[in-house]
Amino acid sequence: MRIQPVRTEAEHDAAVARITQLMGAEPGTAASDELEVLVTLVDAYETKHFPMNVPDPVTIIKFQMEQQRLTRKDLEPMIGSRARVSEILTGKRALTLPMIRRLHMDLGIPVDLLVGTAAPHRAARRNRRTYPVAVSHPGRALAAQQIGR
Repeated sequence: MRIQPVRTEAEHDAAVARITQLMGAEPGTAASDELEVLVTLVDAYETKHFPMNVPDPVTIIKFQMEQQRLTRKDLEPMIGSRARVSEILTGKRALTLPMIRRLHMDLGIPVDLLVGTAAPHRAARRNRRTYPVAVSHPGRALAAQQIGR
């Protein structure tokens, strides 16, 4: 077994081909160890070269609405008035922690996907720095902090 970093597309293709050959290897064997190392190397290469951007919370909410065939009116119990729903879906207002909790419970959207950064245009308009919301514990989010200059 010759293990080396995966740096090029050709090396990536070769590693993926070898992983395919090693699939189903018995745990605790040399083939199993080689498989585990190759998967780690390929994952590191793909993370670096093919990053996945997480969509913003509004996009996730709209997607869930489409999947469940919900209307804006259906969001009112979770978000608030019709005007508040409109402000959230247009990005004029950020989600609050109670809204995040209700959307999570009622729509099944993971909390970490609903927790995002404050809308950049709002921060710029108020001339404030915006810090991303931090998740300190699974299922528990800290509110976003905005500090004026």
